[in-house]
Parts: sequence; C-alpha cells; structure tokens
Amino acid sequence: MTIDADRLRADLETLAGFGADDDGGVSRPSFSPADLDARAWLRERCEQAGLHYREDVVGNVFMRLDGPDVAPVWTGSHLDSVPNGGRLDGALGVVAALEVVRSLREQGVALARPVEAVSFADEEGGFLGFLGSKAVAAGLRPAELREVVGRDGRHLVDAMEQAGFAPERVDEARIDAAAVHAFVEMHIEQGVVLEDAGLDVGVVSSIVGVGRCAVEFRGRPDHAGTTPMHLRRDAMRGAAELLAQVPGLPAAVGAPDAVITCGRLDLHPDAYNIVPGWVRLGFDIRHPDGAVIEALERAVIDRAADAAEAHHLEVKHLHESLTDPTPLDGRIRQLTREAADEVGATWLDMPSGAGHDAQVIAPVVPTGMVFVPSVDGRSHSPLERTSWEDIATGTSVLYGVVRRLATDGRA
Repeated sequence: MTIDADRLRADLETLAGFGADDDGGVSRPSFSPADLDARAWLRERCEQAGLHYREDVVGNVFMRLDGPDVAPVWTGSHLDSVPNGGRLDGALGVVAALEVVRSLREQGVALARPVEAVSFADEEGGFLGFLGSKAVAAGLRPAELREVVGRDGRHLVDAMEQAGFAPERVDEARIDAAAVHAFVEMHIEQGVVLEDAGLDVGVVSSIVGVGRCAVEFRGRPDHAGTTPMHLRRDAMRGAAELLAQVPGLPAAVGAPDAVITCGRLDLHPDAYNIVPGWVRLGFDIRHPDGAVIEALERAVIDRAADAAEAHHLEVKHLHESLTDPTPLDGRIRQLTREAADEVGATWLDMPSGAGHDAQVIAPVVPTGMVFVPSVDGRSHSPLERTSWEDIATGTSVLYGVVRRLATDGRA
C-alpha cells in the first residue's frame, strides 16, 4: 500500500473529536472554536510532516510539498461540517490529501510540480456555502460578505475577523486560471450506488446543479384562542399547502429524477398561542440540467401564489443562488481509472448528486473526484460511515492520481 492506513485512521479519529457531539456526530461550522482548534491541530500535523502551512485571507488552508516553480497540483476538501453531521464528509478529503502529500514526501517521489493539500472554508454554508472555493475560483466582493449572516446569528465579516481573517481583502484570494495545474477531491459518496454494486471507488463524471430559493408568506398574527378559524390570515396554512405539493413537482415539470427539499422553515411570532403572521421556507433543488432547476423554481413560485390567494396572504419569492451542473475533466477521470487498476480497486463511472467544492473549482482548473462507498448511503448524520478498508483503498487511488499529475511534466 502506498499510504499509511493506520496513520490515516488515527488522524481521522482525532479530527472527529473537534466539535464532537454526544451521539457520535460532529458540529464544526467554519470560524467556530471547534474549527479553529481543528486548524491548529492540522497545522501541527502538517509541520510534523515537513510541509509548509499557510492560510489565505478567507480561511482556506494550504499544506505544500515543494517542487519545481510551476503550477501545483491541489487535492483536498473541507474541514467544516453541518450541524450534528458525520465524521467523514469533507474531513476525509482533507486528511486523505494530507496523507497523500506526506507519503509523496516520505517516499522521495521526484516531482515535476509542487503538491498542496487544501481545505476550503465554509463549504457547508454555515455562513455562505462554498465561501472558500468561490473566493478562489470565481471571486467575491467585500460588500457581498458584509451582507451575510450565519446560522448562529453572527455576521460573516465579524466571525472571520474574530478568527484572524480579512474579509475586506477577499479579492486577494482569487487565483489566475493558470495558477493551479489540477485539483482532485476525495469524498464519501453520500449515496448507495457503490455499496449496492459492491465496488471500491467511484470515478465522478459530473456534479449535479443546485438551486436555492425561498418563499415568504405574510398574513396577520392573531390570538390563537379568540380568532375564529374562518377569519384567520394564517401564514402557516399557505406554507402547508405549498409543502403538500412539493413531492409532485419534479414529475409536474417532466423531470421525475429531480429532487426538491424544503430544508428550512422560519416563522414569526413563533409561539403556541399566536396565529403565525409570517413564514419563510427555504428550498434546495437539484438536477444535472440547469433548465430543470429553473423550471422547478418557477413551479414553486406558481404554487406559492395559488396558496397565498387561497388563504388571503401576501407572498414573496427570493432567488438565492444557482450552482450550474458541472462536468469533470476527462483526463483526470482516466488517470483515476488507471490508479484504481494499479491497486486492484474496482471502479464505476458515476455522477455526484451532492454539491462539492470541486464543482466551483472545475470551471477554472481541470478537476476530478474520487468517491468511496457510504454505508447505507447515510451522510450529514451521526450515522455516516465508511469502512476503514474502503477509506484506505480510496486514499491509495487518490495517491495514484495525484502522483501521476505531479510527476507529469506537461504544461
């Protein structure tokens, strides 16, 4: 085996302790005390391995193995987690990347270019989803960051400054397209395809598009005991009517393979004895075709308007974001197949139904992804699991891909 599987496991188990929940899950949002502790530990592990550690102005981490003065190969993912998430989502890609880079150093591999293990800030959106990779690949403006308030109620710029970063200099994080040779991200599948097929790794062909929008219903808050049912302008009734129609929307727009989720609901005044006067619903829409995502968002708007009319409510639609579906680099996919064959790992070409930093980086840097199986397909949950054997196999494949990219002298 080309990597140290025992060291990899020990590092993953240690990292899971930063932000550990009592039920075995992990809550480690970016710029939280748990995140800062994890960064300090990662820096220590990096320096012990003889690598160079740096952080940019938005909190992205880079752990560098030097080589010739040309564009480096990047590999990595993200340290942050969703609330009460799993131990592997994002974290596996960072620790596997560190293991690959230090293994290359220990084995004295003659590099044609530097290699950097990378951890992108706030992929999960505790403040702004894909913050770090967007700052690097697409560019962000200070004014955009000033408007963002996180799940914990803090302003993003305050959280960043308190953690020692510089949101007013966010433009410095952006890279030129020629500054990175390639990027490879390893991740758990977060689905059941590989496990059901009994295969070791997934060679990711494309990443699904993700649309996010919100709908606000506004009625009138009233006393829950003294307001007759027929006189109420109950915002929750409009929300409930809309939600009841959500499961049928993909088929209604001719795309039954699309998925739409209402994953957030806020209401006001939020009390047992008051008729809700305001409700906001947040929707996540996914499909490999951006036109389908747009059609589903329009369907949400239409159904919301109907529900508002039926219950004498005002309604407002807020388009939040659209991350386009992203094909991944054909050459890196072929190198991944070769690396899997080299270590005797079985593989499958497959799309990703979840969003990743890779899809943000891919428009400017040749990008690939390696999946490892998820037990029962569970993710974003304390029940998230991948066998240690599968983790070691996937990391060995990642090593093979990165080695090929870093020893190839082509421009």
